[in-house]
Amino acid sequence: MSGMKKLRTDLNRSTNVVYQAHHVSRSKRGQVVGTRGGFRGCTIWLTGLSGAGKTTISFALEEFLVSHAIPCYSLDGDNIRHGLNKNLGFSSEDREENIRRIAEVAKLFADAGLVCVTSFISPFAKDRIEARKIHASAGLPFFEVFVHAPLEVCESRDVKGLYKKARAGEIKGFTGIDSEYERPEVPDLVLKTGELTVNECLQQVLELLQEKSIVPSEVMEELNELLVPENKLSLALADANMLRTISINKLDLQWVQVLSEGWASPLKGFMREREYLQVLHFNNLLDDGAINLSVPIVLPVSTEVKQELDGSAAVALEYQGSRVAILRNPEFFPHRKEERCARQWGTNCPQHPYIKMVMEGGDWLVGGDLEVLERIKWNDGLDQYRLTPNELKQKFDEMKADAVFAFQLRNPVHNGHALLMSDTKRRLLERGYKNPVLLLHPLGGWTKDDDVPLDWRMKQHAAVLEDGVLDPKSTIVAIFPSPMMYAGPTEVQWHCRARMIAGSNFYIVGRDPAGMPHPETKQDLYDPTHGSKVLTMAPGLTSVEIIPFRVAAYNKSKQAMDFYDKEKHAEFEFISGTKMRNMARNGENPPDGFMAPKAWKVLVEYYNSLQKDN
Repeated sequence: MSGMKKLRTDLNRSTNVVYQAHHVSRSKRGQVVGTRGGFRGCTIWLTGLSGAGKTTISFALEEFLVSHAIPCYSLDGDNIRHGLNKNLGFSSEDREENIRRIAEVAKLFADAGLVCVTSFISPFAKDRIEARKIHASAGLPFFEVFVHAPLEVCESRDVKGLYKKARAGEIKGFTGIDSEYERPEVPDLVLKTGELTVNECLQQVLELLQEKSIVPSEVMEELNELLVPENKLSLALADANMLRTISINKLDLQWVQVLSEGWASPLKGFMREREYLQVLHFNNLLDDGAINLSVPIVLPVSTEVKQELDGSAAVALEYQGSRVAILRNPEFFPHRKEERCARQWGTNCPQHPYIKMVMEGGDWLVGGDLEVLERIKWNDGLDQYRLTPNELKQKFDEMKADAVFAFQLRNPVHNGHALLMSDTKRRLLERGYKNPVLLLHPLGGWTKDDDVPLDWRMKQHAAVLEDGVLDPKSTIVAIFPSPMMYAGPTEVQWHCRARMIAGSNFYIVGRDPAGMPHPETKQDLYDPTHGSKVLTMAPGLTSVEIIPFRVAAYNKSKQAMDFYDKEKHAEFEFISGTKMRNMARNGENPPDGFMAPKAWKVLVEYYNSLQKDN
């Protein structure tokens, strides 16, 4: 046996070989590997006891970097022993050869311009030192990260049951039990996984990579919340009371809320002309790399206001007699309404409800840096659901979510929607996620007159959860404060990116998202499939994975909503939104299984209330 090991490690060594230099430089390779320019090749060497969390951190880091357009590959100890190193055992010699091979492979990945993350126990200091030397000789960055969890913590996890077997004597030479683990003396980073969450560990690794110029600063940018800090509020209020004012309406205030809570980061206020033109023509902000932002967030004002305030260093924004924000260094520029509508909506139809508001708005736009004096509240009994992106991220952390999938909606939830959400959760679990969380995120800003109002929608969503159609324990219901623009594929990018900002890494896109019938022809204004198609191609949305819509219809034989099968077309009934509304208005019940009974009752009550009001 020892002879066999000797053969593997000492004999058959290649001779008479000369290293051949690449014609393609690392700099050139860095320009084409990934969409973020610059060579980022390096190796992050995760070392620690079995069960310390190396693989979990490795896969989380890989997912984060790839989703932010930084090529990364994770080499996992168990996976490698299924292939490249399947002929190695666990003797000291074989372990040494295992780590040597991995170091050489990691070096090749790093030289190709990838961030290579290795997760191996690698118990011996000399092997890790040798791995660092292999990278140093090639001029490649190498970061040793000690994934530190006490033995008792690792043993309590024991996902693979290895500690139990080692304690029983079934496994010999098991690190931490009867084989020593040599702790790194001067690692580049120590992750105390017995005390920190996965996200906290991930953040520490990312901070190290940013410090070492591997990860660019824009990847690590925090949300731009535009609320005045409490310790500066008195001064800001005094300042606001001295300034001349611009009166804003409810729609404007909704956009102030969107900006102030960070949904439109990195915007620091209403768009200036340069930002407006970038968004209008390219659906992106371009000054710090391409950042997807597909809708203009602007403040229209009249010619009279422009003439009065042009040249001011700052103005106050006033809503219903109260000063709510300060706009610093305001910039006025023409509001070319027809051009804006043609580009944003693809039509100038004056009967389109949002276009109508644009056309009736001011002939000038004013942009500038926004300082919001107090958090926007509507005092309608729903403010507790209006969670900011930072608050949502905190909720996800508290729930220990390892995946967040978002569903945007402006209509009541029926069982077809629920089927899509439940199926998404099932698929995420099959992919290895342990605790996927649903963000049920109804739009809470302005909607057209014939849409179901927010308060009734929230009652209906609560009934869906109460009936158990969706799992309340793994669902967060919150309100997205944006107004609805009915701008189809252009707007759906905004909806998706805002959820990405809030921590979602999966986004369910439905049929005809943000669409509506053409006000004159009554045909679909946008192709119902284009929203999902555009999202899969849109630049700047790489950190969220699109879950495309699957057509659901009522399966008459199953008496339940089901994914449509064209081979069994006769078994399905399509219940349109119009048909659903008519049934609710007339007090009729839908087929069993179409909608949760309590949720349907809420919808009937809403339409009954309309008839009483009339």
